[in-house]
Amino acid sequence: MAKRATVEFVLRPFEGLPGEPDWVAMREVVPAATATARTTKEYGARDVVVATVLPAAWPALHRGDGAIMIALQQHAGSGDASRDLADLLLRVLELPVGTPITSTALPEPGPRLQDVLDLSVPFEVTVHDGFDFWTAAGVEVAPDVAASLEQMNETIVPTRRLTSVEAAYWARMGEREYLRWAMPHDEQLFLDALARLHARRESGLGDAGSIGKFIGAFRSCGILVPVWDLAPGTEAQEIETPVAELAARLDGALAVDAPLDANERRARAGLVARQLTLR
Repeated sequence: MAKRATVEFVLRPFEGLPGEPDWVAMREVVPAATATARTTKEYGARDVVVATVLPAAWPALHRGDGAIMIALQQHAGSGDASRDLADLLLRVLELPVGTPITSTALPEPGPRLQDVLDLSVPFEVTVHDGFDFWTAAGVEVAPDVAASLEQMNETIVPTRRLTSVEAAYWARMGEREYLRWAMPHDEQLFLDALARLHARRESGLGDAGSIGKFIGAFRSCGILVPVWDLAPGTEAQEIETPVAELAARLDGALAVDAPLDANERRARAGLVARQLTLR
């Protein structure tokens, strides 16, 4: 029997796509959001709704109004999320209206999102207060979808995407608020830059971190997502200016090519110790 071809592991699967950090954020930290994409002419020039999750954890859906939807928050895969999602997308394009893909199988090597999607179409994210984007106006909702929708809406984590910078998301979890900001930079260069700021106590938000303190970072899909613990009760709009100011400090630190000094090396070691790799 011929051995089944396997997909090679890709550390940074969304690299080269418009909005790469938002792809990662929607996959890891945003509960309810959709974003825009479109297939190339070769694949029909079809509009695609990229979603965080779909009803009953479906991987993809040809919705009753004709919308093509794929879900990012899927844990099983081949080792290349871009290939997995492209395979789902090409499969759901062929399904009748109103039909979901309910399970996934490991794909063989083939086109990736970078091959299937029109890279000139911006990845514009809309964060939702609930999961009502699952349904379409005038289309009857199946009982199992309605039940799943109600359950998910009751447990959603309030989340907002900032407007002052790209791919930064405020979230309220219980009685605490956090900023999680997916970074497009090379990991090692970004850690050097953050270490320079951390050594000067400039890695927080507001004066001396009065609005938010850096608490760590996790790594997913080949990029870092730093996290800041915000002062209790802080609303999303209150951190727009402090985050923009931090972005300017990071840009300045990224432009420095000198070696780290002793304090900065110690700061960097501490930052690395507070990292977690999700996948």
